[in-house]
Amino acid sequence: MSAETMLSLKGVTKRFGGVQALTEVDMEVRRGDILGIIGPNGCGKTTLVNCITGFVRPDQGQVIFQGRDITGWPPHKIADLGLTRTFQVMRPYYSLAAYKNLIVPLFSPRARRTGGWRGGGRMGDRNTVAVDILEEIGFERDSYVPYKTASSLPTGYLKRLELARCLALRPDLIICDEVFSGLSMSEMASMLPLMEKLRAEGVTLIMVEHRLRELFSLANRVMVLNFGAKVCEGNSEEVMANEEVKRAYFGSEEVFEYV
Repeated sequence: MSAETMLSLKGVTKRFGGVQALTEVDMEVRRGDILGIIGPNGCGKTTLVNCITGFVRPDQGQVIFQGRDITGWPPHKIADLGLTRTFQVMRPYYSLAAYKNLIVPLFSPRARRTGGWRGGGRMGDRNTVAVDILEEIGFERDSYVPYKTASSLPTGYLKRLELARCLALRPDLIICDEVFSGLSMSEMASMLPLMEKLRAEGVTLIMVEHRLRELFSLANRVMVLNFGAKVCEGNSEEVMANEEVKRAYFGSEEVFEYV
């Protein structure tokens, strides 16, 4: 794994009125990482993702991606640099077929620059690429599933569709916000090799998760947040052995039931 830093956060702080959502969070993501971010509900995980991806502007601190200070940039400009995210509450175009959900990112400036679509610019070419991407992440090409409206898809396919829309942009880094949430055990079992495949293909991943067993099987590093502050960071064994993590995140020795 390269030691090249792709993303760094320096003292990122965010308040919502009188609520301190994040307090001077520092973070570094290296190329090839799968970095896990964990913490109890309300600890600031999604706010941190929103600050990184431009949906929320930090009150203090810096977000630097591949050497550029992107603090406060709008989301579309950040995505154009190759930093994308999925949403915990999925946001497909519900009235469109699954493969049609990929047409918008395939028309993006980044997809044009990076070769995210092939052919001479006809819609049919992009349609084919959209189905190709869906097939890569587990949609059955020879079934009707890629052609069903997003509103008719179960949670497992919608989670994959969120990821497919990111992949259509040919990103360098994807932030997955609870991509395992709501999945059955069999659906999760099929998602794990997909995430490994993405890393093998050169995509760096940040995974915000509550499903710790699955996360720990993938992540090479884990960061813990509590009350908007960084508690600790390390590999899964180091994190699980940290007494402050046990008190702040798990509350008891029940921590060992998760791994």
